[in-house]
Amino acid sequence: MKESSRKQGAASPCAACKLLRRRCAQDCVFSPYFPADEPQKFANVHRVFGASNVNKMLQELPIHQRGDAVSSMVYEANARVRDPVYGCVGAISSLQQQIDVLQGQLALAQAEVVHLRVRHSTNFPGHGLCPDSPSSSGSPSSKQVSPQDNKGIFSHMDMVDEASLGESMWSC
Repeated sequence: MKESSRKQGAASPCAACKLLRRRCAQDCVFSPYFPADEPQKFANVHRVFGASNVNKMLQELPIHQRGDAVSSMVYEANARVRDPVYGCVGAISSLQQQIDVLQGQLALAQAEVVHLRVRHSTNFPGHGLCPDSPSSSGSPSSKQVSPQDNKGIFSHMDMVDEASLGESMWSC
């Protein structure tokens, strides 16, 4: 590994020591986590946290936890470079908003499915909702749709209480 080659004196300094323009000692706390071939990794961490603070954090942690700590600092530093105000909180917030929108779309689609099942069962009694019925297979060819149903998925949707349909939907 790089440490063993450094002990022989053949390796270049780690990215941290190179950026800080100092000699990279054999016991350098940065070298296992900031290799010379990834200078931007340490540059961002240094810009956001400062080399002295990173050094203190790493010194205070047990060796087996340092890799995870460096990964977290690199992630946060990269997020702060992209979004100086919010950092990873901005990314998390954006993802949460996407989840909320998608959950709303899913709820509407599920309500439409219930609505169509109810309409289908009232139009074709005895053919609609029994699990063994061929018309409940879910295939598009098993659904009979009139031209007026093509107005739009949600244009004529009534709100249906799914709980009240629970018992009657599957009784054959």
